[in-house]
Amino acid sequence: MQEAAANDASWLGRFPELAVLSQDDRDLLGERAMVVSLPAGQTIFAPGRPAEQFLLVLDGTVRVQQSAASGREIVLYRVSSGESCILTTACLLSQDSYYAEGLTETAVTAVAVPRAAFDALMARSSQFRQFVFSNYAQRIADLLHVVEEVAFERIDKRLAQRLLERAGEDGELNATHQDLASELGSVREVVSRHLKEFQRRGWIDLSRGRIALVERAAIARLAASD
Repeated sequence: MQEAAANDASWLGRFPELAVLSQDDRDLLGERAMVVSLPAGQTIFAPGRPAEQFLLVLDGTVRVQQSAASGREIVLYRVSSGESCILTTACLLSQDSYYAEGLTETAVTAVAVPRAAFDALMARSSQFRQFVFSNYAQRIADLLHVVEEVAFERIDKRLAQRLLERAGEDGELNATHQDLASELGSVREVVSRHLKEFQRRGWIDLSRGRIALVERAAIARLAASD
């Protein structure tokens, strides 16, 4: 991991809600926060580890996922440019350890605010508190939507939606059956069965680690069905 002092905190421009902080608070962030560069595939946090920094993502994507003892995984949410991680926020506020894993899905540039600076700003800055809790509330709503989907939506419909979301303009996506199972909170065998059915219908073409959408309209109809 490469680090550089944030110095003048010019990165605050990426977060409009923080641009209104007082000069003293901006100076604190400039002095204490660090801009970090992380390669793809790096673990940022893991279950049992304490939260030591408040992370603000400038570029790239962090995937937050949880694993069961059986090895089954589910992707809880992603943190992208201009966002913070609600699990990190929760752990900092509660002084608790992480219960899920955060991985860089791509190369990531982020701002790391040390716990002491985070605590100081939460105590003295209403603007900073508003930023933290506003992001927290929005991401909680997103997380509840994931729970609702897993609990109540049909897996074939959700799989169709995810294929459409992840496919590029050429109609292709690079993903294993296990990748998609983790995204959907399911197991590989169930996802594989539905993908093979889609292929039988002529909707997709399957190859190792790659899926090509052949009949996008048919997949879209399933994704929009009740």
